[in-house]
Amino acid sequence: MSVISKLAASLNRRDEVPNQELAREIVEKDDTHAVQELISNLNNKSKEIQNDCIKVLYEIGELNPTLISSNYQEFLDLLHSKNNRLQWGAMMGLSCITIEKPKAIYSSLPQILKAADQGSVITKDHAINILIKLCTLQPYAESAFSLLCEQLLKSLPNQLPMYAERAMPIVNDKNRKEFIKALNSRLDDIDKESKRKRVEKVIKKMRVLEK
Repeated sequence: MSVISKLAASLNRRDEVPNQELAREIVEKDDTHAVQELISNLNNKSKEIQNDCIKVLYEIGELNPTLISSNYQEFLDLLHSKNNRLQWGAMMGLSCITIEKPKAIYSSLPQILKAADQGSVITKDHAINILIKLCTLQPYAESAFSLLCEQLLKSLPNQLPMYAERAMPIVNDKNRKEFIKALNSRLDDIDKESKRKRVEKVIKKMRVLEK
């Protein structure tokens, strides 16, 4: 049976449960053929089918990134999609496979960050996740961290606290000053007191580690 028939849209369902169940089923069976069927239907004439396919693919990626790691080029191509759901879903897919395909993802950062700059908040969120993951890998850490700080300097004030908190585990003795400087420079941009306090809390924790 075609996996397309098991998608939420094919079942006239408006919830995501069928897509999540399908992802788990594909992972349990290590079904590479099903993955390729989903990939080939990312350009289905039905937008609902497209959306369900990307949903299942990144759900698979969260459970077993190896199953979708060879399809990084298809995800990169979707960063230009006019379908916002496909665009941010592709960015999420790339985030899932960053550790499996770091060289390919790193070399594609100009394209990834351009899509983030032009894309939705969710697209930006997952681009930040990609940079943070690359920061955990020695060959890419220094460059990825500099790019991460550039993103912090221009990120939306509402998103900045979350990005700062996510980045904390990859801050070390070599990059801590740069991180603190970037966050300090943004404090006046944050109007909402609760969000400013979150960033101040991150800065305070980083300064404690400096001593």
